[in-house]
Amino acid sequence: MKIATWNINGVKARIDGLTRWLGEAEPDVVCLQEIKSVDEAFPAEAIERLGYNVATHGQKGFNGVALLSKRPLEDITCRLPGDDDDAHSRWIEATVSTDTGAVRVASLYLPNGNPVDTDKFPYKLAWMDRMLAHAQELLATDEPIVLAGDYNVIPEPKDARFPDRWVDDALFQPESRSRHRALVNLGYTDAQRAVSRDEGIYTFWDYQAGAWQKNNGIRIDHLMLSPAAADRLSGVNVEKQTRGWEKPSDHVPVVVTLDV
Repeated sequence: MKIATWNINGVKARIDGLTRWLGEAEPDVVCLQEIKSVDEAFPAEAIERLGYNVATHGQKGFNGVALLSKRPLEDITCRLPGDDDDAHSRWIEATVSTDTGAVRVASLYLPNGNPVDTDKFPYKLAWMDRMLAHAQELLATDEPIVLAGDYNVIPEPKDARFPDRWVDDALFQPESRSRHRALVNLGYTDAQRAVSRDEGIYTFWDYQAGAWQKNNGIRIDHLMLSPAAADRLSGVNVEKQTRGWEKPSDHVPVVVTLDV
């Protein structure tokens, strides 16, 4: 099973690139972030024509997450538990059954948190605390769990071309990184780092200052696997070529292959 995450940065603006990639890569499950669309305006028909079931948790103009699956999406749950007042559409999860079992997959869009001297940073940290609590609850199911999305966290210096440029950014603050490590300490595996510790693996290149052309990137899109999922991991691929397409997202898809 190929499970992908992709911050699409506006699904209606990138629908041609998305459908092209779906046709070429043929992932089984796709976790989208920043769809920037309400549910009823999501361009589901173009995706369904390619054989995908679609579930969305949208929001007008910003945020928004979605799940695309070649198999039925079961027990769909929107919103991250722990704060009924949080109106941001940043979390959707569902179960995907296979011939040999089932996988619980979540698409998440973690808050950016900038500027750090505003209430956006405490919101980011509180959201991460809620995610940690829910991630721990999911482990109790003993199912393969995949928490996939734009984490807006640079876990290590090697995950940035120029880490010194990010020291004042919420993505690289000690508080953000320590919470990401806490997810690992719960038992989740960073799929990319399970297969390679190499430097120079990035998933995001800003639109500004020729970042793509200079390979000035960062790695902030992660697939975190529960032990039952990590045991089935057989590969990870960063679909870097999509960043060079016409009207690209500033993120690229990351795909894991699980033997399920």
